[in-house]
Amino acid sequence: MNSIKEKFNLTGRVAIVTGASKGIGEAMARGLAEHGASVVVSSRRQEAVDAVAASFKEQGWEATGIACHVGDLDQLQNLVDKTIEIYGGIDILINNAATNPAFGLSNNTEEAAFDKIMDVNVKAPFELSKRAYPSMLARGNGSVINISSVGGISPETGIGIYSVSKAALINLTKMQAKEWATDGIRVNAIAPGFIKTKFSAALWTNDDILSQLNGMIPQGRIGDSDEIAGLAVFLASDAASYCTGGVYMADGGMTI
Repeated sequence: MNSIKEKFNLTGRVAIVTGASKGIGEAMARGLAEHGASVVVSSRRQEAVDAVAASFKEQGWEATGIACHVGDLDQLQNLVDKTIEIYGGIDILINNAATNPAFGLSNNTEEAAFDKIMDVNVKAPFELSKRAYPSMLARGNGSVINISSVGGISPETGIGIYSVSKAALINLTKMQAKEWATDGIRVNAIAPGFIKTKFSAALWTNDDILSQLNGMIPQGRIGDSDEIAGLAVFLASDAASYCTGGVYMADGGMTI
């Protein structure tokens, strides 16, 4: 009988996590490293990713920090090339880096803000996945995890274009999953709800807004980054070998 526990073992796997210097990205990178993966911690600032990688190494896990601005195609290619140079290939890619410089009604969103949101939230996952694909294909196994949002399911007031980008990311996930299934590469999306991170601090640090949010969520609270990490470990592992093209909600029941 096959061991279910062993299916979660990521020893020998190589993972890249973007936006991994803090919040959900750091938690997912930590979860992968704890389960045995060699993890490339990536974000814009080298000192920030070095600090996270060092904290993992203190735990006896394997990690390397590689700075990358996902909006720069040359830096995306460098991220892939350096990962392969250091670890020999790529098995797991988590496209987590995202931006949202525009708040308010969508008709007030400037063209530059729209372009930046789409470049970072949609184009970057597409381009980075495309660059990681040959290595995953050669290794005969791969897991791409795109971090979307509940806003990609139902647009959120005040962050409309961000929501549009996350909806596009969901469809990108499904397209890649369909095209790459016979290559042994699985592609899934996680759609977090309100999670306590720096990205959402304007919401959860305001007591009145937090109270309203908690009232909208069946579980009565916003989530923590670690509550996304377990789902990422599952989707990255052989325990999810029959899961591809899925959109997995982690929102305390908000979208029910």
